[in-house]
Amino acid sequence: MIREATVNDAARIAEIEVTSSRYAYRKCVSEECLYRDMSVESRIPVYQRWISENRFALYVYEEPETGVVKAMMGLGMCEDEDKTNAFELHFIYVDPGFVREGIGSELLKLFEKTGKEKGCSEYVIWVLEDNGMGISFYEKNNYRPDGKEKIFKRWNKREIRYVKTV
Repeated sequence: MIREATVNDAARIAEIEVTSSRYAYRKCVSEECLYRDMSVESRIPVYQRWISENRFALYVYEEPETGVVKAMMGLGMCEDEDKTNAFELHFIYVDPGFVREGIGSELLKLFEKTGKEKGCSEYVIWVLEDNGMGISFYEKNNYRPDGKEKIFKRWNKREIRYVKTV
């Protein structure tokens, strides 16, 4: 079941982000960034603030039978100057223990459905250029690079913009 995140979810969301980042980016982001500079404890207040201030629409995937939160995502209107009427998936993370169970696909469908409900026909996702697993997932779902790139400042890594138009 996918539901809106609450402040009570902040610790689990932070845990999912940290463990997923360490899993997905271990070959492209330094250990210093992933293990020294990033911690669950440091990310909890970030998510508490974002949820309280509605910085993004934050959702979690919660297993109905167990109540275990297995994944999360943040979405909203695109912040790129050249994509003022596009909807953006700001981040999506699935706990590594639950990857390849279709959870990411369910979250992506909700992202696109929400964008459509907001009148958007274009979807944007920024992906680290070395994130082969993410790129493969987005390309499988008909997202394509549009030639735009930027640097993800926290890790000083290049991101590529993927776009889908419907």
